[in-house]
Amino acid sequence: MTPTTATAAYHPAPTTFGAVAKHGRAWLPLIAVTALAGSGVALALPSVLGHSVDAIIAGGDYGKWFTIAVVLVAVGIVCSLIDAFAGTACVAGTTAWLRHRLVSQVLHGGPEGSREFDSGDLVSRVSGNVSDAAQAGPAAVTTVAAMAPPIGSLVLLAFIDPWLAVAFFGGILGVIGVLFVFARRTAEISLAYQETQGRISALLTESVAGLRTIASAGTIAREERRILGFLPELHKHGLETWKILARSGAQAAIVGPLVLVAVLAVGGLQLVDGRITPGELFAAAQYAVLGAGLGSLTGVIGEIARARAGIQRAAEVFAINPVAHGTLPLPIGPGRLTFDGVTVFGADSALLQDVHLELPGGATIAVVGPSGSGKSVLAGLAARLRDPHFGQVLLDGVPLQALSRQALRTAVGCAFERPTLVGTTIGDAISHDAVGPVRTLAAARATHAHDFVSRLPDGYFTPLPKAPMSGGERQRLGLARAWPASRLLVLDDATSSLDTATEMQISKTLTEDRHRRTRLIVTHRTATAARADLVVWLDGGRVRAAGPHQELWQDPAYREVFG
Repeated sequence: MTPTTATAAYHPAPTTFGAVAKHGRAWLPLIAVTALAGSGVALALPSVLGHSVDAIIAGGDYGKWFTIAVVLVAVGIVCSLIDAFAGTACVAGTTAWLRHRLVSQVLHGGPEGSREFDSGDLVSRVSGNVSDAAQAGPAAVTTVAAMAPPIGSLVLLAFIDPWLAVAFFGGILGVIGVLFVFARRTAEISLAYQETQGRISALLTESVAGLRTIASAGTIAREERRILGFLPELHKHGLETWKILARSGAQAAIVGPLVLVAVLAVGGLQLVDGRITPGELFAAAQYAVLGAGLGSLTGVIGEIARARAGIQRAAEVFAINPVAHGTLPLPIGPGRLTFDGVTVFGADSALLQDVHLELPGGATIAVVGPSGSGKSVLAGLAARLRDPHFGQVLLDGVPLQALSRQALRTAVGCAFERPTLVGTTIGDAISHDAVGPVRTLAAARATHAHDFVSRLPDGYFTPLPKAPMSGGERQRLGLARAWPASRLLVLDDATSSLDTATEMQISKTLTEDRHRRTRLIVTHRTATAARADLVVWLDGGRVRAAGPHQELWQDPAYREVFG
């Protein structure tokens, strides 16, 4: 394997249900206190009302108990309001925290890290699934607090009369069984539902990116069927969720009254025998209703199930290995690029195999070969957009993996066949604000992007969405963005959409580069290869030959590469 130096990589903390739940920090204790206080109010109220009943029957002073009941109701309302606010704030903060971590993880993972995920699926995980995952803390605390009423009811019923507790406990076992089955099935369905949502998002994102192709091919109806083809599956999962909820609710609705009937039956006998008062029977009935209300936990258990599913999908993203960077600076040198026994594997076979190349610094090197020969893979290795499985790539004698991030990205610039322009304006797409307008203008002039940017109404301040651009113009902006690199320019078919005249101008600029940077150019054009100092000919993932274009041109197989 490729040796690795000391790294300064981004290492996220493990993402588990407990870790997400704990992030609620100060909000969780507040939620717990208000939830427990609310449960305490719910448990105290039946007893207070029971005493009121006894006072009324005995003709005593019931005003005191009525006042206490009013105070308890007021406290319960305040607790509910605080709980709602704290729960919302906790979920919002945790959602923001998780989204920040997920976005950082994707960016630190680089192109290779997120290759196994579709863009739409990633968006689905970062947006919807994270909101579900953030419910972990409040849902867990609420679940624990919700256990207080049934447990408290059991204790208080035993205090009133042990036989009441026995009757209550026998019925509550049925409710617990219902909740156990509900929790297990809901967790499975929630994950399946979120995964199906992710597939739909992935297909929709793919179609939005290719709208021009879809419209020109007349395949809109087929795309609709392809994207919406997962709706029946989504409907099935949603329907299954509601079925489970309805079934559990119905079962709890049956068990709950049975618990109440059992407690009332036993309580009635105890009342007849004079062992309890009418007020205590009233309180016992309230405790039976309160305790059997354990079935209302289905909503909270559903939140926990969705949170677990969201956390599981987030954890899959956090499993991406971040790109590790070293700490070394780049020494002074001409930009010599070395591929030392480099091998890269794809899903089924080797994309590059045992590549040994010593490319001179300051030279223009063209990389040619048939489709699938490994040209883009070689370019990606040179720019360190991916790492080899075996061997190493060195720039002026230093392995790319040993360079610090700043040293690497300052030295190496990349431009692609279909560049993605990032930023608010045309100027942003060329360079970030820290670079400054002078360097932005210099890069645009060098790559002939200034020619069309200057014709736009707002020039470099034109918003990207409002800037009409051809494929060639986008490529020129991509070249301008890569231009400030100090040591190595990697151009992966980055001039393929340019017209012949512009391509010749840019090729001349590259070959006469006054900074004498090394230029590695993946190309399909004969003229570009002819102007290069050296040509690397790839075939089937191996270097078939390397040398001047004029010498290689003598080989008929080489000429076939250019059609």
